[in-house]
Amino acid sequence: MSLVAFELRLPRNAFNTRESARAGDIWRLLQGAAILGSTGQGWPLSRYTEEKCAFIMRRMTAVHHTRAIHGLELPTRTWVSTFRRGLFSNREIRVTQASEPLVSTTQEWVHVRQPDMALVRASAALQEAFSIRDLDEPVKLPAFDDHPGGTPFEFAFDCWHMWMDPLGHANHPLYLDWCDESIHRRLAAAGLHADQLVNIAEQVTFKTGVVAPERVTITSQLVGITDDGVVLTHKIAGGDGRLCATATTIRGLLNGGKAALTQAVI
Repeated sequence: MSLVAFELRLPRNAFNTRESARAGDIWRLLQGAAILGSTGQGWPLSRYTEEKCAFIMRRMTAVHHTRAIHGLELPTRTWVSTFRRGLFSNREIRVTQASEPLVSTTQEWVHVRQPDMALVRASAALQEAFSIRDLDEPVKLPAFDDHPGGTPFEFAFDCWHMWMDPLGHANHPLYLDWCDESIHRRLAAAGLHADQLVNIAEQVTFKTGVVAPERVTITSQLVGITDDGVVLTHKIAGGDGRLCATATTIRGLLNGGKAALTQAVI
């Protein structure tokens, strides 16, 4: 059985000036949940290192149900819902807060060998450890109405050496940090407080890793509208122009400020 349950907490530094957890830090919590889920099935990180294999993120979709509150315990369940051909694995994670849903996610992982990160079929022992469970539907982005005419805007920076993870590239929650920073800068330029942004949902699809110290460019564009917010797409490009990842973020603004948010990012 691959179902594992435990309790997590968000650290103090995950929260912004209005005491709301950043989406990227919630993704770090979810990454920790995946590690605990794997460890609970007999596969801690040390075993992957010993067997010269790893899982790398292919795509992650998350829906936020409410605002995280610092200090609360977060009961969490995780299980493996698919493991196709010993290569592609979907992990479901559901986190609650005060008995109500906090965030739901579907993580799509790819099994690779270390250190060259080449695609390779998982061992029989690993596949047997992650028995498949069908406990809930995969997480999908909410439907939205198209909003044509959004003008692309860019945010560029040099990737830090200190951001490199154990596999030698930028860890996957950083990509979401970068997308949200792109939006924050537009809000600030429009005279809006960046921390008024509300997390609704997001999806990031990973193509290739960002490595230090290359130049990274985020190109963002308004593409849709929901009842509660706006939908933006983001292209994350490396220093040589290669496409490293694509993302879709759905964000709102406190106090029903969807019109102001739309105007800031259009």
